[in-house]
Amino acid sequence: MKITDLLKLDTIIIDLQSATKQAVIDELSGKLAEADRLNDVEAFKAAILKREKQSTTGIGEGIAIPHAKTSAVKIPAICFGRSMNGVDYESLDGMPAHLFFMIAASDGANADHLETLSRLSSLLMDEQFRARLISASSGEEIIEIINHKEMEADAEEEEELHSSNSESGTKNGKVLAVTACPTGIAHTYMAADALKAKAKEMGIDFKVETNGSTGIKNALTAAEIAEADAIIVAADKQVEMDRFNGKHVIIVPVAQGIRKTEELLTRAVKQDAPVYKGTGHDKRDEADSTKSGLGIYKHLMNGVSNMLPFVVGGGILVALSFFFGIEAADPTNPEYNPIAKALSDIGGGTSGAFFLLVPVLAGFIASSIADRPGFAPGMVGGLLAAQANAGFLGGLIAGFLAGYVVLLLKKLFSKLPHTLEGIKPVLLYPVFGMLITGLIMIFLINEPVTAINQGLTNWLQGLSGTNAIFLGLILGGMMAVDMGGPLNKAAFTFGIAAIEASSFGPHAAVMAGGMVPPLGIALATTFFKSKFSEMERKSGFTNYFMGASFITEGAIPFAAADPLRVIVSSVIGSATAGALSMAFHVTLPAPHGGIFVVPLVNHPLLYLLAILIGSLITALLLGVWKKKQL
Repeated sequence: MKITDLLKLDTIIIDLQSATKQAVIDELSGKLAEADRLNDVEAFKAAILKREKQSTTGIGEGIAIPHAKTSAVKIPAICFGRSMNGVDYESLDGMPAHLFFMIAASDGANADHLETLSRLSSLLMDEQFRARLISASSGEEIIEIINHKEMEADAEEEEELHSSNSESGTKNGKVLAVTACPTGIAHTYMAADALKAKAKEMGIDFKVETNGSTGIKNALTAAEIAEADAIIVAADKQVEMDRFNGKHVIIVPVAQGIRKTEELLTRAVKQDAPVYKGTGHDKRDEADSTKSGLGIYKHLMNGVSNMLPFVVGGGILVALSFFFGIEAADPTNPEYNPIAKALSDIGGGTSGAFFLLVPVLAGFIASSIADRPGFAPGMVGGLLAAQANAGFLGGLIAGFLAGYVVLLLKKLFSKLPHTLEGIKPVLLYPVFGMLITGLIMIFLINEPVTAINQGLTNWLQGLSGTNAIFLGLILGGMMAVDMGGPLNKAAFTFGIAAIEASSFGPHAAVMAGGMVPPLGIALATTFFKSKFSEMERKSGFTNYFMGASFITEGAIPFAAADPLRVIVSSVIGSATAGALSMAFHVTLPAPHGGIFVVPLVNHPLLYLLAILIGSLITALLLGVWKKKQL
């Protein structure tokens, strides 16, 4: 597949009008939507912005490659835009960006699509290619230039393959590298090609492994690692590190693999890097963990994100069983229905999906900390917590405990003879990890945490009046503060814990608070049109559907463009909706679903009223506060 199979005339903007980073994202996304390449432009922009938060895609040399892999993409595509004046895109070199390639990859994109998107990133490392794109006079010429460059690259690849087979081996050292970025589409391959080109120029025997969207390519072998002078790991996500035990390893963000190639290769040849100890630690993770607890948050989110399918699937199945009657799953009750019992058994907390919540949470927290060896001890610790009724708090403790216990074991066992390496992951780590984690959970953790969990359950079930309303106010407001960030996830997790404790009111407040920001923005763009640009008004309409589906992230593009007004207005509206939900004594047994699970609510009309009032408050605040568009 060629690049121009994904880049067509209807996705080329030869003269971008945008003057800011946000405007560029809006204009390019709008072009993709206009060309019918997207299912949901707002969800796509939210995914683009989420990637930008991890690190800028303005890679320097006048290039920016905003990209995302998301279900919001209908057809994998590339949108090209050129700005002759340049745009401040927060590029790595601090210079304006002139060439923009927005890459839209669908969740189900096949390997050919992803390989093609990745090849574009590699071609852009050629300065002459970039110059020709800058000077092109039409969309047709852009496509012709790219086609010509692809043919050149294919020929060079073949020539390089032949020359590598006939080389005599007189090279200045042997260096290996691994590159990886969160989406595995652009930076992964740009860093690989930049390092490869500079190594060739410096006469270094070099090989690079890419950890991209289509999996690991050009994997490093044990023999190559043994022969290497040093290894460069340019990655913004976790890669397999234990194989580099005892080697000089340079660990840097993937952006440095693009920008600082000569410096990295020189350091590698001189072995100017610490010797890596195979303890499962990634030094970037250690550095991150010192920054406001980001490491702990990352581990927690790994557990929560892997737990969510069990939460949503199990919760909705249990909620569906209530259609047959609240007690219809109980064989001793006159309302008994076998279908209701089957639904409850599959999704419920005694033997179904909900019973797995705590073990899965703990297992994936532990594996985030200690890689795969942490998973089994984490699962066992979580299972013990669940059986002791220690709840989510017990699962959190079990996950972190198991993860750090396995890290300690890795350090202790690192002194064993190298011949025992093979039995560590299959015998030593699981046996001692489970034993230590299990003993600590049974004799030290479970009893006090179970008491705390029972106290929390009693408190939730006893909430009434002002206390309940205040809790709803806090939870609803938290859902809008960072719209999918740590506070939003903390409120959502609290709501799930409340459902597990058979207290269905708090999560109703959580869902109401999460639906308000996109709904409020949608209403504001409808009734205060003069306060929004034409692009924002079009995007606002999509927020009706995102808000109704409980997708708070639909508000992110608006919050990014005008954070103070949008976030404050959303928090006030969401807090109001959450408080009203609790004041109306609304209960919701389903963890997700938005308007589609309102029939499961005990007071559906009052619940819809709470959401509507919160959304109207957000819309009115935005409409009055925002300035008119010129």
